[in-house]
Amino acid sequence: MTSDRLIFPPYLHEGDKVIIVSPSGKIDKHFLKGAVARLKAWGLKPALAKHAAGSSGLYAGSIRQRLSDLQEAMDDADARAILCSRGGYGAVHLVDKLNFERFRESPKWMIGFSDITALHCLWQREGFASLHAPMARHLTVEPEDDFCTLALRDMLTGAFFAPDTSHGYACEPHKLNRRGTAEGTLRGGNFAVSYGLRGTPYDIPAEGTVLFLEDVGERPHAIERMMYNLRLGGVLERLSGLIIGQFTEYEEKKQLGKELYGALADLVKDYDYPVCFNFPVGHVTRNLPLVNGAPVRLEVGKKEVKLTFDIP
Repeated sequence: MTSDRLIFPPYLHEGDKVIIVSPSGKIDKHFLKGAVARLKAWGLKPALAKHAAGSSGLYAGSIRQRLSDLQEAMDDADARAILCSRGGYGAVHLVDKLNFERFRESPKWMIGFSDITALHCLWQREGFASLHAPMARHLTVEPEDDFCTLALRDMLTGAFFAPDTSHGYACEPHKLNRRGTAEGTLRGGNFAVSYGLRGTPYDIPAEGTVLFLEDVGERPHAIERMMYNLRLGGVLERLSGLIIGQFTEYEEKKQLGKELYGALADLVKDYDYPVCFNFPVGHVTRNLPLVNGAPVRLEVGKKEVKLTFDIP
């Protein structure tokens, strides 16, 4: 499937191969086993990359090892998806070293969030949609009927986009929301990771973008500084819509003297596109899977927020 210039990999079927890789931080083997069990329960055939359970300092292996694992997974013509085991830090080591020549012959879904945002940005640049979604820990510790787990499964199989479904999510409103409707391409992920790619070929384009942002453990003034960069760099004014997700594990009022959401709202008050706060995406249990690169419709209303994917 294609939409504009982006290629959407084929949906998965029973018996399809999914390769689990660790392109960033090292991971507890318990979570790898849990992810394998969950994928098997879905009727898929999971395979662990050679260094998926590896360790080299903070990383799941050296740059060479992590690069080799991800490249082999991308090149595997039998695989239909690549599940990144976790985030952490380290994906940026790989973004300028991966080759998409064989991947283009057999596109597959790349799944992950947090530090994996660096790979999402690379996939966008190379013309492929990808899944910003929960990873191995979530698949291990959450029950089989967990909403986000099932949404990920249904996105991979295409059931999420079936004709008799809503093709999206409905969420609670927030007092700082700016109402309106926007259409555009959904792009985004972890704020600090995407900020680290500003000014590079892997930067997220602003035009026509419904941007979503989330982060964990970042001090409020650092988040505000990054948002100022987007404002002063002319990014915010060119967006079609903005989704502010979950910013967690920080002290709310320590630096700014106001709630973080309030500080961010001040920085986008001059624009007329819809803005949604408190969207369920980020380092939280309710981390809704999103198709990075999908055409979407964002409706921010008085009683609810709707995000609808326009995928056949």
